[in-house]
Amino acid sequence: MKNIAIEPAIHVAAPKYKALIISCNITNSVYNDDLWQELNAEIEIFRKRFIITDINKLPGIYEMRQLYKKLGKDPNRYRPSAEALCRRVLKEKDLYKINTLVDCINLISIHTCFSIGGFDLEKINGDLKLGIGEAGEEYEAIGRGLLNIEGLPVYRDEKGGIGTPTSDEERTKIDLHTKILLMIINSAGGTIGLGEALEWSKRVLTDYVQAKELVYYQI
Repeated sequence: MKNIAIEPAIHVAAPKYKALIISCNITNSVYNDDLWQELNAEIEIFRKRFIITDINKLPGIYEMRQLYKKLGKDPNRYRPSAEALCRRVLKEKDLYKINTLVDCINLISIHTCFSIGGFDLEKINGDLKLGIGEAGEEYEAIGRGLLNIEGLPVYRDEKGGIGTPTSDEERTKIDLHTKILLMIINSAGGTIGLGEALEWSKRVLTDYVQAKELVYYQI
């Protein structure tokens, strides 16, 4: 497990900021039919409960958008990943099938409305700090190319940025060879909902990627 610290600048902008850290050994796969049955059921529930104009008001999403605004980042241009995912669901667009572990994280994110970072722990160099992105900081977002992370919350290891609530970085991304997961559930609004997110994460990761030696803590 990595040590992770939140720099004071984050708490100045979002005094209640919390992160739930989960690590476990996993067995990834290309696709899991049982998982996708649950994912599709969750999507149907979500579509019955909400309309598109609800999204930016949902707990978990709303507070992260407010943090972006305080940091000078337009949340409509750089959407938190949970918001982008939920908007895609309500627009009735198919979710991308990446691999089972990433699909698990998407399921948890849709259910909780928290933006979640998922990383291959063995690709991370040293401990992590959550700070604020700087002008000109190099960051290759997964599937998006170079991303301007100035003003975004960003987790950094000894080599640089690995994750923001908008998108994770290519260098530490999950793939089929990933054996140890580091998952970070981001809440700009405090601890409400993190307990349920933990229980969901434990069940989903155990059911679909055979999570073992699971450890977790909150910062």
